[in-house]
Amino acid sequence: MREFIVEADGGSRGNPGPAGYGSVVIDATTGETLAEAAEYIGVATNNVAEYRGLIAGLKAARELDPAASVRVRMDSKLVVEQMSGRWKIKHPDMKPLAAEAARILPPSQVTYEWIPREQNKHADRLANEAMDAGKRGERWSPSMSTAELAARAARSAAPEPSGPPGDAATGAAKARAAIAATRGAAAPSAAPGSGAPRQGRGEPRDQPPTARTAKTSGGESAKAESDVRAARNLATGTPSVGWGAPPDLGAPATFVLLRHGETPLTPQKRFSGSGGTDPALSEVGRDQAERAATALAARGTIQAIVASPLTRTRETAAAVAARLGLDVVIEEGLRETDFGAWEGLTFGEVRERYPDDLNAWLASPDVEPTGGGESFEATARRIALTRDKLIAAYEGRTVLLVTHVTPIKTLVRLAIGAPSESLFRMELSAASLSAVAYYADGNASLRVFNDTSHLR
Repeated sequence: MREFIVEADGGSRGNPGPAGYGSVVIDATTGETLAEAAEYIGVATNNVAEYRGLIAGLKAARELDPAASVRVRMDSKLVVEQMSGRWKIKHPDMKPLAAEAARILPPSQVTYEWIPREQNKHADRLANEAMDAGKRGERWSPSMSTAELAARAARSAAPEPSGPPGDAATGAAKARAAIAATRGAAAPSAAPGSGAPRQGRGEPRDQPPTARTAKTSGGESAKAESDVRAARNLATGTPSVGWGAPPDLGAPATFVLLRHGETPLTPQKRFSGSGGTDPALSEVGRDQAERAATALAARGTIQAIVASPLTRTRETAAAVAARLGLDVVIEEGLRETDFGAWEGLTFGEVRERYPDDLNAWLASPDVEPTGGGESFEATARRIALTRDKLIAAYEGRTVLLVTHVTPIKTLVRLAIGAPSESLFRMELSAASLSAVAYYADGNASLRVFNDTSHLR
Protein backbone atom coordinates (compact mmCIF):
# COMPACT_ATOMS: atom_id res chain seq x y z
CA MET A 1 0.00 0.00 0.00
CA ARG A 2 1.31 3.42 -0.93
CA GLU A 3 1.54 6.08 1.76
CA PHE A 4 1.00 9.78 1.17
CA ILE A 5 1.56 12.78 3.39
CA VAL A 6 -0.94 15.59 2.94
CA GLU A 7 0.14 18.96 4.29
CA ALA A 8 -2.57 21.61 4.23
CA ASP A 9 -3.07 25.14 5.44
CA GLY A 10 -5.41 28.07 5.04
CA GLY A 11 -5.34 31.72 5.90
CA SER A 12 -7.56 34.77 6.13
CA ARG A 13 -6.34 38.35 6.01
CA GLY A 14 -8.86 39.73 8.45
CA ASN A 15 -10.49 36.60 9.91
CA PRO A 16 -12.93 36.87 8.29
CA GLY A 17 -11.32 38.49 5.31
CA PRO A 18 -9.80 37.62 1.93
CA ALA A 19 -8.87 33.95 2.32
CA GLY A 20 -7.14 31.14 0.52
CA TYR A 21 -5.85 27.65 1.07
CA GLY A 22 -2.91 25.52 0.00
CA SER A 23 -2.25 21.80 0.13
CA VAL A 24 0.46 19.45 -1.06
CA VAL A 25 0.59 15.66 -1.46
CA ILE A 26 3.99 14.08 -0.76
CA ASP A 27 5.15 10.51 -1.31
CA ALA A 28 5.95 9.33 2.23
CA THR A 29 8.65 6.96 0.97
CA THR A 30 10.60 9.20 -1.38
CA GLY A 31 9.68 12.67 -0.13
CA GLU A 32 8.70 13.65 -3.68
CA THR A 33 5.98 16.28 -4.15
CA LEU A 34 3.21 14.59 -6.13
CA ALA A 35 0.53 17.28 -6.28
CA GLU A 36 -0.15 20.86 -5.21
CA ALA A 37 -3.43 22.71 -4.88
CA ALA A 38 -4.24 26.29 -3.94
CA GLU A 39 -7.25 28.56 -4.35
CA TYR A 40 -8.50 32.00 -3.38
CA ILE A 41 -11.95 31.47 -1.79
CA GLY A 42 -13.13 35.02 -1.17
CA VAL A 43 -14.04 36.27 2.30
CA ALA A 44 -13.84 33.54 4.93
CA THR A 45 -12.33 32.71 8.32
CA ASN A 46 -9.01 31.01 8.96
CA ASN A 47 -10.74 27.80 10.03
CA VAL A 48 -12.90 27.61 6.92
CA ALA A 49 -9.81 28.13 4.76
CA GLU A 50 -7.94 25.42 6.68
CA TYR A 51 -10.76 22.95 6.17
CA ARG A 52 -10.92 23.81 2.48
CA GLY A 53 -7.19 23.12 2.24
CA LEU A 54 -7.67 19.74 3.93
CA ILE A 55 -10.47 18.82 1.53
CA ALA A 56 -8.38 19.77 -1.51
CA GLY A 57 -5.40 17.75 -0.25
CA LEU A 58 -7.47 14.64 0.47
CA LYS A 59 -9.12 14.85 -2.96
CA ALA A 60 -5.72 15.15 -4.63
CA ALA A 61 -4.48 12.11 -2.71
CA ARG A 62 -7.56 10.14 -3.71
CA GLU A 63 -7.03 10.98 -7.37
CA LEU A 64 -3.44 9.70 -7.16
CA ASP A 65 -4.36 6.42 -5.42
CA PRO A 66 -7.72 5.84 -3.70
CA ALA A 67 -6.27 2.85 -1.80
CA ALA A 68 -3.29 4.73 -0.31
CA SER A 69 -2.92 5.42 3.39
CA VAL A 70 -2.78 9.16 4.09
CA ARG A 71 -1.06 10.96 6.94
CA VAL A 72 -2.44 14.50 7.25
CA ARG A 73 -0.09 17.03 8.81
CA MET A 74 -1.49 20.48 9.71
CA ASP A 75 -0.61 23.29 12.09
CA SER A 76 -4.30 23.82 12.86
CA LYS A 77 -4.91 22.19 16.23
CA LEU A 78 -8.64 22.72 15.77
CA VAL A 79 -8.86 20.80 12.49
CA VAL A 80 -6.56 18.00 13.62
CA GLU A 81 -8.41 17.43 16.91
CA GLN A 82 -11.86 17.68 15.33
CA MET A 83 -11.03 15.32 12.46
CA SER A 84 -9.40 12.90 14.91
CA GLY A 85 -12.68 12.82 16.86
CA ARG A 86 -11.24 14.22 20.07
CA TRP A 87 -12.97 17.62 19.88
CA LYS A 88 -16.63 18.24 19.11
CA ILE A 89 -17.52 20.33 16.07
CA LYS A 90 -19.90 23.06 17.24
CA HIS A 91 -19.54 25.85 14.67
CA PRO A 92 -22.19 25.57 11.92
CA ASP A 93 -19.67 26.53 9.23
CA MET A 94 -17.31 23.72 10.27
CA LYS A 95 -19.73 20.79 10.41
CA PRO A 96 -20.41 20.41 6.66
CA LEU A 97 -16.73 20.90 5.82
CA ALA A 98 -15.63 18.26 8.33
CA ALA A 99 -18.28 15.88 7.03
CA GLU A 100 -17.11 16.42 3.45
CA ALA A 101 -13.50 15.79 4.42
CA ALA A 102 -14.47 12.58 6.25
CA ARG A 103 -16.27 11.21 3.17
CA ILE A 104 -13.35 11.58 0.74
CA LEU A 105 -11.44 8.51 1.94
CA PRO A 106 -12.33 5.70 4.38
CA PRO A 107 -11.46 6.84 7.92
CA SER A 108 -9.24 3.79 8.39
CA GLN A 109 -6.90 5.11 5.68
CA VAL A 110 -6.38 8.58 7.18
CA THR A 111 -4.51 9.71 10.29
CA TYR A 112 -4.01 13.25 11.56
CA GLU A 113 -0.95 14.86 13.12
CA TRP A 114 -0.44 18.38 14.44
CA ILE A 115 2.83 20.05 13.45
CA PRO A 116 4.30 23.46 14.30
CA ARG A 117 3.71 26.18 11.74
CA GLU A 118 7.38 26.30 10.75
CA GLN A 119 7.07 22.69 9.56
CA ASN A 120 4.09 23.51 7.33
CA LYS A 121 5.74 26.16 5.19
CA HIS A 122 5.02 24.54 1.81
CA ALA A 123 1.25 24.59 2.28
CA ASP A 124 1.40 28.00 3.96
CA ARG A 125 3.25 29.46 0.99
CA LEU A 126 0.69 28.00 -1.41
CA ALA A 127 -2.13 29.57 0.61
CA ASN A 128 -0.44 32.94 0.52
CA GLU A 129 0.20 32.64 -3.21
CA ALA A 130 -3.53 31.98 -3.69
CA MET A 131 -4.47 35.03 -1.60
CA ASP A 132 -1.98 37.18 -3.50
CA ALA A 133 -3.45 36.00 -6.79
CA GLY A 134 -6.97 36.77 -5.56
CA LYS A 135 -5.90 40.26 -4.60
CA ARG A 136 -4.73 40.79 -8.19
CA GLY A 137 -8.02 39.45 -9.49
CA GLU A 138 -6.36 36.30 -10.82
CA ARG A 139 -6.50 32.57 -10.14
CA TRP A 140 -3.56 30.74 -8.62
CA SER A 141 -1.48 28.98 -11.26
CA PRO A 142 0.93 26.09 -10.65
CA SER A 143 3.19 27.44 -13.38
CA MET A 144 3.78 30.65 -11.42
CA SER A 145 4.23 28.99 -8.03
CA THR A 146 7.57 29.02 -6.21
CA ALA A 147 6.32 27.05 -3.18
CA GLU A 148 7.95 23.78 -4.26
CA LEU A 149 11.29 25.49 -4.87
CA ALA A 150 11.15 27.07 -1.43
CA ALA A 151 10.23 23.76 0.17
CA ARG A 152 13.04 22.01 -1.67
CA ALA A 153 15.55 24.57 -0.39
CA ALA A 154 14.25 24.16 3.15
CA ARG A 155 14.55 20.37 2.94
CA SER A 156 18.16 20.61 1.85
CA ALA A 157 19.08 22.25 5.16
CA ALA A 158 19.75 20.01 8.17
CA PRO A 159 16.34 19.67 9.89
CA GLU A 160 15.53 19.62 13.55
CA PRO A 161 14.24 16.17 14.54
CA SER A 162 10.52 15.92 13.76
CA GLY A 163 9.72 12.52 15.16
CA PRO A 164 10.86 9.79 17.48
CA PRO A 165 14.52 8.96 16.73
CA GLY A 166 14.82 6.82 13.62
CA ASP A 167 11.15 6.48 12.75
CA ALA A 168 11.33 8.60 9.64
CA ALA A 169 10.53 6.64 6.49
CA THR A 170 12.65 8.61 4.08
CA GLY A 171 16.04 7.14 5.03
CA ALA A 172 15.37 3.74 3.48
CA ALA A 173 13.91 5.40 0.40
CA LYS A 174 17.09 7.40 -0.13
CA ALA A 175 19.18 4.24 0.14
CA ARG A 176 16.92 2.34 -2.22
CA ALA A 177 16.98 5.15 -4.75
CA ALA A 178 20.78 5.33 -4.60
CA ILE A 179 21.07 1.56 -4.99
CA ALA A 180 18.70 1.49 -7.96
CA ALA A 181 20.58 4.32 -9.64
CA THR A 182 23.95 2.63 -9.29
CA ARG A 183 22.78 -0.60 -10.90
CA GLY A 184 22.72 1.13 -14.26
CA ALA A 185 25.91 3.14 -13.76
CA ALA A 186 29.37 2.23 -15.01
CA ALA A 187 31.68 0.96 -12.29
CA PRO A 188 34.15 3.67 -11.20
CA SER A 189 37.83 2.89 -11.58
CA ALA A 190 38.94 4.34 -8.25
CA ALA A 191 39.49 2.10 -5.23
CA PRO A 192 36.35 1.39 -3.16
CA GLY A 193 35.46 3.96 -0.52
CA SER A 194 33.24 3.90 2.49
CA GLY A 195 30.94 6.89 1.99
CA ALA A 196 27.22 6.64 2.75
CA PRO A 197 24.50 6.94 0.11
CA ARG A 198 23.34 10.52 -0.26
CA GLN A 199 20.34 11.44 -2.32
CA GLY A 200 18.65 14.60 -1.16
CA ARG A 201 14.87 14.85 -1.29
CA GLY A 202 15.18 17.86 -3.57
CA GLU A 203 17.31 16.25 -6.28
CA PRO A 204 15.73 15.37 -9.63
CA ARG A 205 14.81 11.69 -9.37
CA ASP A 206 15.38 10.94 -13.04
CA GLN A 207 18.91 12.29 -13.17
CA PRO A 208 21.48 9.47 -13.34
CA PRO A 209 24.45 9.40 -10.95
CA THR A 210 26.86 10.06 -13.83
CA ALA A 211 25.10 13.33 -14.61
CA ARG A 212 25.29 14.47 -11.01
CA THR A 213 28.97 13.59 -10.85
CA ALA A 214 29.70 15.50 -14.05
CA LYS A 215 28.43 18.67 -12.43
CA THR A 216 31.07 18.48 -9.71
CA SER A 217 34.82 18.68 -9.78
CA GLY A 218 37.80 17.71 -7.64
CA GLY A 219 36.81 16.58 -4.15
CA GLU A 220 33.09 16.80 -4.89
CA SER A 221 33.44 14.42 -7.83
CA ALA A 222 35.44 11.98 -5.74
CA LYS A 223 32.81 12.09 -3.02
CA ALA A 224 30.03 11.46 -5.52
CA GLU A 225 31.91 8.40 -6.80
CA SER A 226 32.35 7.25 -3.19
CA ASP A 227 28.60 7.56 -2.67
CA VAL A 228 27.94 5.38 -5.72
CA ARG A 229 30.38 2.75 -4.47
CA ALA A 230 28.82 2.75 -1.01
CA ALA A 231 25.35 2.22 -2.45
CA ARG A 232 26.65 -0.67 -4.54
CA ASN A 233 28.28 -2.22 -1.46
CA LEU A 234 24.96 -2.00 0.38
CA ALA A 235 23.16 -3.66 -2.51
CA THR A 236 25.63 -6.51 -2.90
CA GLY A 237 26.81 -6.97 0.68
CA THR A 238 30.43 -6.56 -0.46
CA PRO A 239 32.61 -4.80 2.15
CA SER A 240 34.92 -1.99 1.07
CA VAL A 241 38.69 -2.22 1.36
CA GLY A 242 39.75 -2.24 5.01
CA TRP A 243 36.51 -3.76 6.31
CA GLY A 244 37.69 -7.37 6.34
CA ALA A 245 39.48 -8.88 9.34
CA PRO A 246 43.19 -9.74 9.06
CA PRO A 247 43.63 -13.54 8.98
CA ASP A 248 45.27 -13.71 12.41
CA LEU A 249 42.22 -12.24 14.16
CA GLY A 250 39.96 -15.14 13.20
CA ALA A 251 36.26 -14.90 12.44
CA PRO A 252 34.52 -11.94 14.10
CA ALA A 253 31.32 -12.11 16.10
CA THR A 254 28.86 -10.66 13.62
CA PHE A 255 25.57 -9.16 14.76
CA VAL A 256 22.95 -8.93 12.03
CA LEU A 257 20.55 -6.32 13.40
CA LEU A 258 16.89 -6.61 12.41
CA ARG A 259 14.49 -3.91 13.46
CA HIS A 260 11.02 -5.31 14.14
CA GLY A 261 8.23 -4.87 11.59
CA GLU A 262 5.66 -2.10 11.75
CA THR A 263 3.11 -1.80 14.53
CA PRO A 264 0.00 0.42 14.32
CA LEU A 265 2.08 3.19 15.94
CA THR A 266 4.96 3.09 13.44
CA PRO A 267 3.40 4.89 10.44
CA GLN A 268 2.00 7.51 12.82
CA LYS A 269 5.55 8.21 14.06
CA ARG A 270 4.59 7.85 17.70
CA PHE A 271 7.05 7.22 20.51
CA SER A 272 6.90 3.50 21.19
CA GLY A 273 9.39 2.28 23.75
CA SER A 274 9.46 -0.29 26.51
CA GLY A 275 7.23 1.68 28.86
CA GLY A 276 4.11 1.90 26.70
CA THR A 277 1.36 -0.44 25.54
CA ASP A 278 3.71 -3.04 23.99
CA PRO A 279 1.91 -3.14 20.62
CA ALA A 280 1.94 -6.21 18.40
CA LEU A 281 2.83 -6.18 14.71
CA SER A 282 0.28 -4.81 12.28
CA GLU A 283 -0.68 -6.69 9.13
CA VAL A 284 2.01 -4.74 7.29
CA GLY A 285 4.51 -5.56 10.02
CA ARG A 286 3.78 -9.28 9.79
CA ASP A 287 4.34 -9.18 6.05
CA GLN A 288 7.62 -7.33 6.59
CA ALA A 289 8.74 -9.97 9.10
CA GLU A 290 8.02 -12.74 6.58
CA ARG A 291 9.97 -10.90 3.89
CA ALA A 292 12.91 -10.46 6.23
CA ALA A 293 12.73 -14.16 7.10
CA THR A 294 12.82 -15.09 3.41
CA ALA A 295 15.86 -12.89 2.81
CA LEU A 296 17.73 -14.25 5.83
CA ALA A 297 16.94 -17.84 4.86
CA ALA A 298 18.39 -17.17 1.41
CA ARG A 299 21.47 -15.64 3.03
CA GLY A 300 22.00 -18.81 5.05
CA THR A 301 24.58 -17.49 7.53
CA ILE A 302 22.50 -16.95 10.69
CA GLN A 303 23.55 -19.36 13.46
CA ALA A 304 21.48 -18.05 16.38
CA ILE A 305 18.61 -15.64 17.06
CA VAL A 306 18.40 -13.30 20.06
CA ALA A 307 15.45 -10.95 20.56
CA SER A 308 14.17 -8.18 22.77
CA PRO A 309 11.38 -9.29 25.15
CA LEU A 310 8.77 -6.93 23.67
CA THR A 311 5.88 -8.34 21.65
CA ARG A 312 6.77 -6.76 18.31
CA THR A 313 10.34 -8.11 18.39
CA ARG A 314 9.32 -11.56 19.58
CA GLU A 315 6.78 -11.81 16.74
CA THR A 316 9.36 -10.69 14.18
CA ALA A 317 11.95 -13.10 15.55
CA ALA A 318 9.43 -15.95 15.53
CA ALA A 319 8.81 -15.47 11.81
CA VAL A 320 12.53 -15.75 11.10
CA ALA A 321 13.05 -18.64 13.52
CA ALA A 322 10.28 -20.66 11.86
CA ARG A 323 11.96 -20.24 8.49
CA LEU A 324 15.48 -21.02 9.75
CA GLY A 325 14.59 -23.80 12.19
CA LEU A 326 16.24 -22.01 15.13
CA ASP A 327 15.14 -21.20 18.67
CA VAL A 328 14.80 -17.62 19.88
CA VAL A 329 16.75 -16.51 22.95
CA ILE A 330 15.17 -13.55 24.77
CA GLU A 331 17.60 -10.87 25.97
CA GLU A 332 16.22 -8.19 28.29
CA GLY A 333 19.08 -5.82 27.45
CA LEU A 334 17.85 -5.45 23.86
CA ARG A 335 14.58 -3.77 24.84
CA GLU A 336 13.75 -0.31 23.50
CA THR A 337 14.31 2.88 25.51
CA ASP A 338 11.54 3.77 27.96
CA PHE A 339 10.11 7.09 26.76
CA GLY A 340 8.17 7.79 29.94
CA ALA A 341 5.14 10.06 29.58
CA TRP A 342 5.87 10.44 25.86
CA GLU A 343 4.89 6.87 25.05
CA GLY A 344 2.21 6.82 22.37
CA LEU A 345 2.57 10.53 21.52
CA THR A 346 3.83 12.08 18.30
CA PHE A 347 6.81 14.39 18.34
CA GLY A 348 4.47 17.33 17.74
CA GLU A 349 2.29 16.36 20.70
CA VAL A 350 5.33 16.12 22.96
CA ARG A 351 6.54 19.49 21.68
CA GLU A 352 3.19 21.02 22.56
CA ARG A 353 2.75 19.41 25.98
CA TYR A 354 6.33 19.25 27.29
CA PRO A 355 8.36 21.82 25.31
CA ASP A 356 11.01 22.46 27.98
CA ASP A 357 11.52 18.77 28.71
CA LEU A 358 11.81 17.98 25.00
CA ASN A 359 14.36 20.73 24.38
CA ALA A 360 16.48 19.53 27.29
CA TRP A 361 16.26 15.93 26.04
CA LEU A 362 17.34 16.93 22.53
CA ALA A 363 20.28 18.87 23.96
CA SER A 364 21.72 16.22 26.29
CA PRO A 365 21.90 12.40 26.27
CA ASP A 366 21.79 12.45 30.08
CA VAL A 367 18.26 13.90 30.23
CA GLU A 368 15.33 11.55 30.74
CA PRO A 369 11.97 11.95 28.99
CA THR A 370 9.14 13.39 31.06
CA GLY A 371 7.88 11.10 33.78
CA GLY A 372 11.05 9.19 34.53
CA GLY A 373 11.82 7.45 31.27
CA GLU A 374 15.29 6.28 30.24
CA SER A 375 17.96 8.68 29.01
CA PHE A 376 19.99 7.88 25.92
CA GLU A 377 23.10 7.69 28.11
CA ALA A 378 21.46 5.06 30.31
CA THR A 379 20.36 3.18 27.20
CA ALA A 380 23.93 3.27 25.85
CA ARG A 381 25.32 1.80 29.06
CA ARG A 382 22.75 -0.99 28.97
CA ILE A 383 23.39 -1.73 25.29
CA ALA A 384 27.18 -1.75 25.77
CA LEU A 385 26.89 -4.31 28.58
CA THR A 386 24.53 -6.42 26.48
CA ARG A 387 26.86 -6.18 23.48
CA ASP A 388 29.85 -7.39 25.49
CA LYS A 389 27.82 -10.24 26.95
CA LEU A 390 26.66 -11.40 23.51
CA ILE A 391 30.12 -11.06 21.92
CA ALA A 392 31.49 -13.38 24.59
CA ALA A 393 28.62 -15.83 24.20
CA TYR A 394 28.73 -15.96 20.39
CA GLU A 395 32.42 -15.53 19.63
CA GLY A 396 33.16 -16.10 15.93
CA ARG A 397 29.47 -16.71 15.08
CA THR A 398 26.84 -14.80 13.10
CA VAL A 399 23.87 -13.92 15.28
CA LEU A 400 20.58 -12.22 14.41
CA LEU A 401 19.58 -9.60 16.99
CA VAL A 402 15.92 -8.66 16.63
CA THR A 403 15.52 -5.36 18.43
CA HIS A 404 14.47 -1.71 18.11
CA VAL A 405 15.49 1.68 16.75
CA THR A 406 17.50 3.00 19.68
CA PRO A 407 19.41 -0.22 20.48
CA ILE A 408 20.39 -0.70 16.82
CA LYS A 409 21.48 2.90 16.34
CA THR A 410 23.35 2.78 19.65
CA LEU A 411 25.24 -0.35 18.57
CA VAL A 412 26.12 1.39 15.31
CA ARG A 413 27.12 4.60 17.09
CA LEU A 414 29.39 2.77 19.48
CA ALA A 415 30.93 0.69 16.69
CA ILE A 416 31.98 3.72 14.65
CA GLY A 417 32.82 5.97 17.60
CA ALA A 418 30.14 8.56 16.80
CA PRO A 419 28.86 11.06 19.38
CA SER A 420 25.47 10.63 21.03
CA GLU A 421 23.86 13.31 18.86
CA SER A 422 24.41 11.03 15.85
CA LEU A 423 21.28 9.15 16.96
CA PHE A 424 19.29 11.99 15.41
CA ARG A 425 21.29 11.78 12.16
CA MET A 426 20.39 8.16 11.38
CA GLU A 427 17.12 6.92 9.95
CA LEU A 428 16.15 3.31 10.50
CA SER A 429 13.18 1.76 8.73
CA ALA A 430 10.89 -0.94 10.06
CA ALA A 431 12.18 -4.44 9.26
CA SER A 432 15.50 -3.07 8.00
CA LEU A 433 18.75 -5.00 8.28
CA SER A 434 22.10 -3.71 9.52
CA ALA A 435 25.28 -5.57 10.44
CA VAL A 436 28.25 -4.95 12.74
CA ALA A 437 31.30 -7.23 13.07
CA TYR A 438 33.34 -7.38 16.30
CA TYR A 439 36.95 -8.56 16.07
CA ALA A 440 39.24 -10.21 18.62
CA ASP A 441 41.39 -7.06 18.93
CA GLY A 442 38.41 -5.05 20.20
CA ASN A 443 37.71 -3.21 16.95
CA ALA A 444 34.30 -3.13 15.28
CA SER A 445 33.21 -2.61 11.69
CA LEU A 446 29.86 -1.41 10.39
CA ARG A 447 29.11 -3.51 7.32
CA VAL A 448 25.50 -2.72 6.43
CA PHE A 449 23.04 -0.10 7.63
CA ASN A 450 19.29 0.19 7.02
CA ASP A 451 19.09 -2.28 4.13
CA THR A 452 15.44 -2.62 3.04
CA SER A 453 15.98 -4.26 -0.36
CA HIS A 454 14.07 -7.35 0.83
CA LEU A 455 10.94 -5.25 1.31
CA ARG A 456 10.69 -4.09 -2.28
